[in-house]
Amino acid sequence: MSDLHDYKPAMVMFGLQVMYAGVSLTTRAALLQGMSPRVFVAYRQAIATLVIAPIAYFTRKKRNSKCLEWRSFWWIFFTTLIGLEKVDMRSVRSMAKIIGTVLCVSGAVSMAFLRGPKLLNTQFLPSKSLFASEGGDDWLLGCLFLFAGCCCWSVWLILQVPLSRCYPDHLSLTAWMCFIAMLQSAAVALFFDRDLQAWNLQSNLQLSCCFFTGISSAISFFGQAWCISHRGPLFSAMFNPLSTVIVTIFASILLHEEIYSGSLVGAVAVVIGLYTVLWGKAKDLEEFHVEADPKPQNDQTTVKIIVDQIDLEEPLLSDKINRS
Repeated sequence: MSDLHDYKPAMVMFGLQVMYAGVSLTTRAALLQGMSPRVFVAYRQAIATLVIAPIAYFTRKKRNSKCLEWRSFWWIFFTTLIGLEKVDMRSVRSMAKIIGTVLCVSGAVSMAFLRGPKLLNTQFLPSKSLFASEGGDDWLLGCLFLFAGCCCWSVWLILQVPLSRCYPDHLSLTAWMCFIAMLQSAAVALFFDRDLQAWNLQSNLQLSCCFFTGISSAISFFGQAWCISHRGPLFSAMFNPLSTVIVTIFASILLHEEIYSGSLVGAVAVVIGLYTVLWGKAKDLEEFHVEADPKPQNDQTTVKIIVDQIDLEEPLLSDKINRS
């Protein structure tokens, strides 16, 4: 049972990556039908709030109301500047984490940009590909937005470590995050999409996509916070490139997307890098358990020395008493 408990964070993260892959596919499907991205995000966060808020309310735990004060907020912010992941260039496990990270990132980038010869689904020519680039001049702007989103997501992962120590109720924390995200996304959507017709759901597919992505957001926030509190932000972040591999597999099977050799090489690099980082994190966990274990040998030696000293001192004290 202890071995199964150790594998729980990895299984949760793998399930979340499968869910993220489904979110990517369903989001693209909803946007292809003309739905506004800002309205879609607002609906998604609203559904996530409606799903997680009742669960958090009825299963809430007793908690300290001071944990969300401004002093705690600034403490959480400054701890992110110190660094939460120890890196020793002379350690094998630290080098494994660095090399694995480089492999994962390189693999994900190669899957997105490298092509090469076609391997699968060369006979299919879909009329409107799910991943077809139609932006033209907006392609660079989209990359900048994705980079900014990755930076914000990285900061969010790091913030979960001190926040989990201060506010250990992950369900309630997830409900608050979804609620605040709903308010922010709704304000942005109302500012840019002032036409109320943009808020109408024109098909059952759009409604289904909103429900699926909303439920996935609620589950993913809670799952990510739980995994980070147990294994740290690096462990959670290293699974993100795996969703790219899963999306590629789903797209090739369900949507007959063409698979290129560059995608295959990138997928192999992502898997190898992920296993390398997990090996380094496992070694860190073993060292932590060794340092946490008590050392009974030293205690027994200390007790033995004290007893021997007492045995030596007692006769001397008794002789002094007899002489007096």
